Formats: sequence, C-alpha cells, structure tokens
Amino acid sequence: MAGSRKIAREFTLQGVYAWLVGGADVTLIIANLKDDEQFKRADETFFRTLIHGVIKEEDMLSSRISPLLDRPLAALSPIERGILLIGAYELLHCPDVPWRVAINEGVELAKKFGGTDGHKYINGVLDKLAQDVRAVEIAHARKPRAES
Repeated sequence: MAGSRKIAREFTLQGVYAWLVGGADVTLIIANLKDDEQFKRADETFFRTLIHGVIKEEDMLSSRISPLLDRPLAALSPIERGILLIGAYELLHCPDVPWRVAINEGVELAKKFGGTDGHKYINGVLDKLAQDVRAVEIAHARKPRAES
C-alpha cells in the first residue's frame, strides 16, 4: 500500500499544481488525472483525501507554513508550494502517517519534480512544522528505549 500512497501523492501534487497555476475546478482536475493509465496504481481514497483537503484547507495550511519560510509564500515555485501544502496537510490531518514519512515523502516529491536543491528547502520547512505540530510524537520517538 505504501507504493500506492506514494503514487497518490504524485497525482495529488499534479492536481494541486494545476489548481495553483490555473485555478481549475477540482472535479475537472481529478477527472483528468484519473484518465492517466498510472492512476489505477494509486491509493484513490488517500489521493481524494489529500487533494480535497489541501485545496479546502489551503488558507490555513499557508498560514502555518508562511512563518517558517525565508521568503514570501508567493515567491515559491508552484511545485514547492504544492509539496509544502501536501506535507503540511499530512502532518496536521493524517495522524496515521508518521511525521518522518510525511517529511520524507515531501523530500522525494521535491527530488522528482522540483528544482535542484528544492528538496533541502522542503525538508527544512516540513521539519520545522513537524517540531510544532507533532512534538509529542517526535519526543516519544527520540526517547531512549529501556533495556528489557
């Protein structure tokens, strides 16, 4: 299922990109993406959760991301902005996705679709957000394990 979620994230990024750049209707975007032969390999439920969630929550997600940036959100490429929105959505609304996975998947998307060193930027921003919104999970993960 992990592979199908990775594919779902890639399709979500394509959809969020189309929405950010062209402002197309999400129903039309989804219909176009579903026409892709590779879509059947995606976790469609996860894809729908992400794309609808990111677009619906874009203002709130942007307000959570903006203070962590070294430039205005509008100065980011639509790819980087889309990846950050998806990663932020997962960190905030998908507790079943471990924080490290959410960050790593954002980094992988940036390596595949983003600029040369965009993945480093994505990693830094999502890591800062995770420190805030997943602090308990992170603290628990970093606690030394007791000897049995």
